[in-house]
Amino acid sequence: MAFKTPIRDHLPHAPGVYIMRDAAMEVLYVGKAKDLAKRVGQYFNPNRPDLKTQQLVPLIRKIDYLACESEREALIWERRLIQKHQPFFNSMWKDDKSYPWVKLSMNEEFPRLRVVRMKKRDGAKYYGPYPKVTPVRSLLRGLWKRQLFPLRPCNYTFSTKKPLDKAKIKSCLYYHTGECPAPCAEKISTKEYQRIAENAGLFFEGRFARLKKSFQSQMYAASKKLAYERAGQFRDNIEALDHMSERVRYSEVRSGRVAKRLDDSRSVTDLQKALSLPKPPHRIECFDISHLFGKETVASMVSFSGGRPDKSQYRRFRVKTVTGIDDFASMAEVVGRRYKRLLDEQSPLPDLVLVDGGKGQLEAARKALAAVRAKVPLASLAKRDEEIFMPGKKASIKLPADSPALHLLQRLRDEAHRFAVTFNRSSRSKRLLDEK
Repeated sequence: MAFKTPIRDHLPHAPGVYIMRDAAMEVLYVGKAKDLAKRVGQYFNPNRPDLKTQQLVPLIRKIDYLACESEREALIWERRLIQKHQPFFNSMWKDDKSYPWVKLSMNEEFPRLRVVRMKKRDGAKYYGPYPKVTPVRSLLRGLWKRQLFPLRPCNYTFSTKKPLDKAKIKSCLYYHTGECPAPCAEKISTKEYQRIAENAGLFFEGRFARLKKSFQSQMYAASKKLAYERAGQFRDNIEALDHMSERVRYSEVRSGRVAKRLDDSRSVTDLQKALSLPKPPHRIECFDISHLFGKETVASMVSFSGGRPDKSQYRRFRVKTVTGIDDFASMAEVVGRRYKRLLDEQSPLPDLVLVDGGKGQLEAARKALAAVRAKVPLASLAKRDEEIFMPGKKASIKLPADSPALHLLQRLRDEAHRFAVTFNRSSRSKRLLDEK
């Protein structure tokens, strides 16, 4: 089967899960990807000779996707969807490989820290799963060598009631080198050893910003001294930290809201087609202005990722250069400030900028983007008739009332309005309190 346009043009360059369906809309295959567009595009490469691709691709009639926050979240969605649908090609081509977990054996008096392939209900603490095992093993090795969490590396089973045989203690290399705190030889108290284990647990719960900063400073210092091998080790540790800190929305995964997530992704694809955008608007930023009779003028910017709100990227603005009622000038100010800063920081631009309003707000935003040389697709949504305006197009775009693309734009516009009004009210309340 051949798709009319390149498949990469309909998928975002973002982590997620792809769901391949046949003509009857039955699920053929579920896979995860760090970059959806690149990964799915590989299936349609005529130079791929493997048997799986040759048999799978001719059956594909539709590809759905779930955009995710990270590769790790995609991994969890992939496993849940495979368990739910039991796709033929996943069963046929499975490699019996399970993903790695970090196990902290708090069920032992003297816990150990290691990588395992299976999570059990044995009283231990498990962290993960992680898509890649190599950086995790590397980080554990680095943490242990630097004595950050010097838990015993041995596989011996012992406790204060059942001590380890002295002959085994004397034959232990780690005991003689001092790399292990040696609870077996009572060189450390049970309480002190447990504290080390608890700190390791806090680390694997994601509280390691300070450690990352330390790794970065040590990497730069090693690089200045031309100790590139040591600097490379710190770089690998930082990469492993980033890998392990990827955000995962467990509550959403567990809720089973697959249909809702599919609708979110489909609305992004539908919006791409409706506005003739060069790529899926995976990340959209929307602006709104709010004031009370020309006073306390503020602006809001909300961000949607994969059709869903990403509140970590929401921003508020106090309008600084405009006095009185001038929504156009206010819009121009905040849009210009936002994208000048992103360009100065060399941060990625969104796939689409949306402003609340008609042609006036659109033109103000267009000039602001041009002034800072930010090249990004732009549109506005007018409330009266829900018309969509775009630069260079005289006629507005009117989508059907049941259009998923329109619903996505409305959700963005309404969320930006709610966020702006809330900020305006809090600003007025604060001013009134200051005047008392």
